[in-house]
Amino acid sequence: MEGIWEKQKENSLEPTLRPTRLKEYIGQKSVIESLSLAIEAAKKRNETLEHCILYGPPGLGKTTLANIIAKEMNANIITTSGPAIEKVGEIAAILTNLNEGDVLFIDEIHRLNRSVEETLYSALEDFKLDIVVGQGPGARTIRLDLPRFTLVGATTRMGLLTSPLRDRFGIVLRLDFYSIDELAAIVKRSARILKIEIDDESAILIAKRARGTPRIANKLLRRVRDLAEVNNNPSITPQIVEKTLEILGIDESGLDYLDKKYMEALIHKFGGGPVGVDTLAASIGEDKNTVEDVIEPYLLQIGYIKRTPRGRVATERFYKNSKLKPLI
Repeated sequence: MEGIWEKQKENSLEPTLRPTRLKEYIGQKSVIESLSLAIEAAKKRNETLEHCILYGPPGLGKTTLANIIAKEMNANIITTSGPAIEKVGEIAAILTNLNEGDVLFIDEIHRLNRSVEETLYSALEDFKLDIVVGQGPGARTIRLDLPRFTLVGATTRMGLLTSPLRDRFGIVLRLDFYSIDELAAIVKRSARILKIEIDDESAILIAKRARGTPRIANKLLRRVRDLAEVNNNPSITPQIVEKTLEILGIDESGLDYLDKKYMEALIHKFGGGPVGVDTLAASIGEDKNTVEDVIEPYLLQIGYIKRTPRGRVATERFYKNSKLKPLI
């Protein structure tokens, strides 16, 4: 079972930038309000929280929220992922090892094996586990009682969840990209934890290049901190931020190497589109899922591309903000 699931442990040697309580969480106002209400009501009734699904692009805080849910419910959290659970016996082992009130967090839940998913149906709805013993005509089904637990599922592809599984979640929450002000507040909070000074202008500069994503904002902050420390600067300044972003190859719009490669292919190889995502992915040597899940969400968010029935197309907004033009 090693590698299939693990209990959450605190790493005291490495400061974590993740908030641990709802009151510490910055952004996602409607999500936090909904969760606060549901958690408070469940605790007042002395019940477990309803099963919860969190969906949205990568890096927006789904794993963080799962850990916060467990913390707020004073529960243990058991963490695994959809691809890690390949057999029915593995999910059965996880479920039968749960204690009353535990939170089971399944990341990438849309990638669960179909037979594993079907085993979850009765576990989620009735807290029962049906196990088939034997084979052929002599096979029989044993129904085991499970402790009441909360399943928190995270996915970047809500549309890939089957209806029977999706309908068994009482709480469905979508995480959206963060505003620049929210990201700047996250950067300043993280800087305090990392024990380095940062001014408002520097925090906003990092926030503008963070693609609306806290994970990227914190990653950029760590690299900026590295440059500041190497140069023996006690605080982060706008000049240090700009130099770090130049080294990392991140432009004023927050586009990184992959984004630029995508846009160059779209403009120079396909005249700005329309072009199918499979063709575009092949032209830049990336997997289709990487293009759809990692590259395109931010380009769509800032209005640089649009999806049409005929394929991807560069927008006028991109041409106004870029020197790239179709080759004639």
